[in-house]
Parts: sequence; C-alpha cells; structure tokens
Amino acid sequence: VQLQASGGGLVQTGGSLRLSCAASGFTFSNYNMGWFRQAPGKEREFVSAILWTGGSTYYRDSVKGRFTISRDNARNTVYLQMNNLKPEDTADYYCAADSGPWLRSTWYDKSGVDYWGKGTQVTVSS
Repeated sequence: VQLQASGGGLVQTGGSLRLSCAASGFTFSNYNMGWFRQAPGKEREFVSAILWTGGSTYYRDSVKGRFTISRDNARNTVYLQMNNLKPEDTADYYCAADSGPWLRSTWYDKSGVDYWGKGTQVTVSS
C-alpha cells in the first residue's frame, strides 16, 4: 500500500496550493479518503475527508470555505485545493484511507484510519 502526497511548497499569505495524493496497493474506490496535518510541536489534526463516492465531505471549521477536497477514482487520487492560505496552515500534510463507516468522529480521533501516507510540507509565509 502506498499513499504518495505531493504539491506542497512555500506560499505567501493569501496564496493557493493544490495537494495530490496518489494511492496504490488497495482498491481506492472502496475507501473514504482524508487529509490531516501536523505542525511542528503539535499533534496531527484532521483537516478534511471525502466519502468513497465523492458525495459527502467533512472539513474542520478553520478551513471551511477555503479548502476543497475532491477525488478521482479513475486516477486513484485525492486532492486538497487550499485557497486563501494563512500562516496557521503551515504544517506537514498527510493523506489517509479509511474503509470504515462514514463518521466524522472517526476522522477527528483518527481511529478509522487504515493507511497513512507520507507527508508533504506546506509553509505559508506572513
């Protein structure tokens, strides 16, 4: 199983980035997918998730209206479009796969995650 995140970088406040996560080694279309982030010295936190069909999404409050999660099951890829970035968005971003029930709580407490990818670094300068 591999989850390869890419698209991170350095951007100024107000800028945009699009993260991608390419999956392999499992049946991507059967899994709910999500993004987490971890800032230096802090715990990893939930950012957003999308149902296996693409028909439902969750976002943490601080990114609502700025971030958009999407997926392409034909390409086994999940995306995170991040607009109006803020310095507090600076973190390593990780994608994750979850085969369990579609519940917000299991994303927030990370209990439903089956697979983790490696991170991609996002730095937002002020």
